[in-house]
Parts: sequence; structure tokens; C-alpha cells
Amino acid sequence: MRAVWLKEFGGPEVLVAGDAPEPVPRAGQVLIEVAFANITFVETQHRAGGTGPFVAQLPMILGNGVGGVVRAVGPGADEALAGRRVISGTGGSGGYAEWVAVDAAATYQVPDAVRLDTAVALLADGRTATMLLRAASPDPGERVLVEAAAGGVGSLLVQLAKAAGAQVVAAAGGTRKTGLARDLGADVTVDYREPDWTERVRAAVGEVNVVFDGVGGVIGRSAFDLLGRGGRMVTFGLASGAWTDVPDETAAARGVTVVRPRPTPDELRACTESALAQAAAGALRPVIGQRFPLERAADAHAAIESRATVGKTLLVVRADQ
Repeated sequence: MRAVWLKEFGGPEVLVAGDAPEPVPRAGQVLIEVAFANITFVETQHRAGGTGPFVAQLPMILGNGVGGVVRAVGPGADEALAGRRVISGTGGSGGYAEWVAVDAAATYQVPDAVRLDTAVALLADGRTATMLLRAASPDPGERVLVEAAAGGVGSLLVQLAKAAGAQVVAAAGGTRKTGLARDLGADVTVDYREPDWTERVRAAVGEVNVVFDGVGGVIGRSAFDLLGRGGRMVTFGLASGAWTDVPDETAAARGVTVVRPRPTPDELRACTESALAQAAAGALRPVIGQRFPLERAADAHAAIESRATVGKTLLVVRADQ
């Protein structure tokens, strides 16, 4: 089969397409003929220097999320999965490939009303956005600031917070991205590359009640300063390269709660199923901004790192599914 190998850490160019053995499903596993592979920012960090949550020895095949059709079922797995459209995590590796063997229990059947590419786009980002919204639990009328609002998670948070009745302030970099957030329902948009962006937020809505912090660094700290007493800052990402530096005593003095969600596997599964159900009902739409053929995984990583992407980036492995 064709796959994309990571044989050394470095720039996007170290991702090289080549041949790999086709996996065989073991007991409790299924074999997926992959149509789409998910790409996350964390994977670009791992490729660059082995950082992040993945632990794997080189050479390896990157990829932690796929969608496709189950073509074989291993001993002990549910035979009813054969022929089903599913999405699944891979455990951190193996996703940039034509075939993947995964634990049957890790799969999610894709509702008939949901396209397979949509389901893959929701696998990581949909469950994350749903989990974050539940952690913040904004009340109707509360003012919610979403950082990186045109990204995979951010664009979903804009929709979910708006559906919860919140007043949504979307912060993103550039007019293309702020325009996308506006189209998704944001009430106020600001370009956080402008030095006075926090002043514009204050002028528009005053203090905010919730911050979804997926950027970290200086932007995350500036967003923290917009929170009023009783506010919640939900920290989940460091797209800037550093976590937001908010000492506990500073948050306590301001009456702000810093939330760092640590969901259980069962909670993550429930959030994934919720995201798929909302997509099936037409209430949640992931933005798939870029698609790259499997052989061009290096270009996909380069695009993400250039900050030129919006929404989700997918690898197209088979276009006919």
C-alpha cells in the first residue's frame, strides 16, 4: 500500500510517500480502507521535533485519525461492521496510509446523513469543541471570546457557542479569517494581529465571560485580561508555541477560573457522538478549507505551519468513497 513515512524529524519535506506493508487486523480489530486522513497541528509539531503526545520510534507513519469503509474484521470483532463507513483514531500513528487496522471499539459509525469527509473533520475537532463548550457551559447572553476562530476547533466553537445563546466574539488573524467567522455566526470579529484588538473588543462588548484559548502566548494573556469577575478561561492549545502564562494567584485575585479540561475516554466518546449527531441534524458544519492528496502530505503540513489555512485540512486518500 501507499503511505507517507516520517524517517527523521525536520521540516515538512521529511514527509515522503512510499510503500508500506498492508496491515492485517488482529483480534478485536477491523481493517479500514481509508478515504480521508485527518491532519492536526500537533502532528506538525511531532514531525518537526518529536514533541507532543505521540510516542513512536522512527521510522513511522504519522496520522491519528481516519475515515473510510471497513473491509475486513478480525477475530472477536463485531462482524456487523463489515462494509460500514466509520471514523476512528489510530492511537497516534498509521493514518497517512491507504489501509489502517484499528480496534473495533475505537470506531464510530458515520450517520447516513453525514458525508465521510465531514465526519473525519469532526473526529478530533468536533469532540474537542464539544468538550470545551461543556467545560465552559456558557449561559444565554454571556459574552464568549473564541481565539483562532477560523481554525478547525475555533470555527466549531463559534457555532456551538452561538447555538447556546452566547454573544460570540471571534478573534482571528486577517480579514479572510474574520470574514469566515462572521459567516459562521460570530456577532463581533477582531483581527488579533492588530495591536489594539483588545480595545476593540472592550468597545464592542465590554468584559467577556468566557475565553476559549487555543493560541496561548501573548494573545492568550491579552484575552485573559478581557475577562470579568466570575469569568472562565478554557485553555486547550498553544498555536503560538507557548501556553498562556496566568499564575494561579493572578487568576484568583481577578475572580477568574482557569479551566484545563481532562476528559475521560467515555466523555470523549460521548462528545464525538454528539458532534456527529449535530452534524446529521444540520446543526454543526465543519469548515474543510484545504484538501491535499496523500502524496502531498508535506505540502499540507507546510500550509498549516504558514498560517494560511482555514478550518480543517484533510488528506484525500480515495476520492470515490
